[in-house]
Amino acid sequence: MTGIELCVVGGGRMGEALLGGLLAAGTDPATISIAELVPARRSELVERFPGVIVGDEVVACTSGIVAVKPHDAPAAGAALAAAGAARIMSIAAGVTLAALRTAAGPGPALVRAMPNTPALVGEGATAICTEADGPNDVLGWAEGVLGGVGRVVRLPESALDAVTGLSGSGPAYVFLVAEALVDAGVLAGLARPVAEELAHQTLLGSARLLVDGEASAAELRAQVTSPGGTTAAGLRELERGGVRAAVIDAVVAATERSRQLGS
Repeated sequence: MTGIELCVVGGGRMGEALLGGLLAAGTDPATISIAELVPARRSELVERFPGVIVGDEVVACTSGIVAVKPHDAPAAGAALAAAGAARIMSIAAGVTLAALRTAAGPGPALVRAMPNTPALVGEGATAICTEADGPNDVLGWAEGVLGGVGRVVRLPESALDAVTGLSGSGPAYVFLVAEALVDAGVLAGLARPVAEELAHQTLLGSARLLVDGEASAAELRAQVTSPGGTTAAGLRELERGGVRAAVIDAVVAATERSRQLGS
């Protein structure tokens, strides 16, 4: 077990996504272990990741990832510290660096990360932070782990509640829009499978324009909106319905809830 470089505590979907990103980047599976308590899930992980050490306990390791539910995160951090991890990254929502430090003790360098569910398909958005006096190289390590499942930004911990409200909860807002587009297409006369295909591809293509292009969202919206045209008519109804304000209120509400949970 002395060759284990990384122990992932928690074999849920996000832990699985991170592991998949690492292996896709060329990490030797024999240097990674997963601690997962549910036997059926362990069997799935063994089949999914040949060569990775899968068990029900934290093993001796040089680094660790806390990928469990928030209420289990302190115990996971303590177990990784006891196993010799010199670096510990937590992706547990709302668990502060201070709480992780209390659990892990004075030894390990700590990283708090806020990924989102598109990491499951390699398109995640993650913010990371460390303690004010933490070593900079620990953020480089975290970027190396998380970079395999999407984009990573460095921020102070005080910004992570806003990250939770925007990108952490943001996929749910997008999925709600997708549902509405599909239902609207059906109401307008399209068969549901056709409406789903068109709506989903529209969201995907629009996102690619935003990410890969140089124009801002406002500029792209203007480009597709002809004076007096169909898009202008549709946008008028969205503004009348307060969609822009509702999205802003949703992000603010989710941010505040994240602050409440963290305290």
